[in-house]
Amino acid sequence: MNRSTGDLWLVRLLFVASLCGIAAGVNPLGLSPLAAGGCGLAVGVIACLLEVRIRRAGVRSIVGGTLGAAAGTILALLLVLVMDDRLILADRSAQFLKLGLPFVGAYLGLLTGIAKSSTLHIPALGISKGEHAEAHLEKILDSSVLIDGRIADIAETGFLDGVLLVPQFVLHELQLVADSADSAKRNRGRRGLDVVQRLQKTSQVQLQLVHEDFPNVREVDLKLIELAKLRSSKIVTNDFNLNKLARVQGVEVLNVNELANALRPVVLPGETMRVFILKEGKEYNQGVAYLEDGTMVVVDNARRLISKHVDIAVTSVLQTTAGKMIFGKYDERLHGVHEPPRTSRDLSAAAGAS
Repeated sequence: MNRSTGDLWLVRLLFVASLCGIAAGVNPLGLSPLAAGGCGLAVGVIACLLEVRIRRAGVRSIVGGTLGAAAGTILALLLVLVMDDRLILADRSAQFLKLGLPFVGAYLGLLTGIAKSSTLHIPALGISKGEHAEAHLEKILDSSVLIDGRIADIAETGFLDGVLLVPQFVLHELQLVADSADSAKRNRGRRGLDVVQRLQKTSQVQLQLVHEDFPNVREVDLKLIELAKLRSSKIVTNDFNLNKLARVQGVEVLNVNELANALRPVVLPGETMRVFILKEGKEYNQGVAYLEDGTMVVVDNARRLISKHVDIAVTSVLQTTAGKMIFGKYDERLHGVHEPPRTSRDLSAAAGAS
């Protein structure tokens, strides 16, 4: 729990204690001091719960709920005035009806105002019809996508719009990884922090650091989901588990790995392509190559062509959860073999041998 959160809970505690003391001292309902103090405690707790809920609500919902509650209360009071002379109920029943109708009207107006708040358009309060859409332009970055680094390349191309948000708890997680004793983890954490600095310098996007935290939630993934719900934002990640968990809870997710798979080159059976055979495959006489984006290409009749560029014919394409796999075939009667370009070291070795 950070200092600001602790101060907030201290203020709430003092408020509830003060309300208990006032209720026990004044005793407005004619109860015993203990019972009156208990009533004050219940009212204070309810007020604190409402305050927590209101803090998480958007401006549009607060304004809509307030207007709805006010309209419902006014209509109920008018109804009470009209019915005042026509009530034939007993005094206690009539009194209850007079007191209960305004509460019912306020309750119904509050819920109706919140439900219809998306249609509000009040320029004087900075509330416009496009506010909901603008909120969805905010994208929250998690630690995995920052460590991956490709988000910076995407941002520099101008394909990302809106505001990129980096929560403080994500930066703290990156700092812990950067301070790890394991050199591999340490390099990953430092790369994530470097990507944050790179995004700050990118003119195509606006990066904001978010200080909102959820002390009662321990896991960073769950904090990201709560923050996305609070701000009606999307989460940008390449974490498979976070992707699934967020979508189950109704949070929109932009997965960088899915974007990379969608942008891989489209090849059709029968097309010819040139690949570099890197190693032998699992099956007999197979060679394995990789495209620049990491797509695996399995080539029949290419085991003896390792470390050479060859032309192949695509036979099939397989889409898997891990990405796309391409299967091809080398035919020496139709396709050529291309030696890799010789470096200066190779030329020097050849000259020495001669």
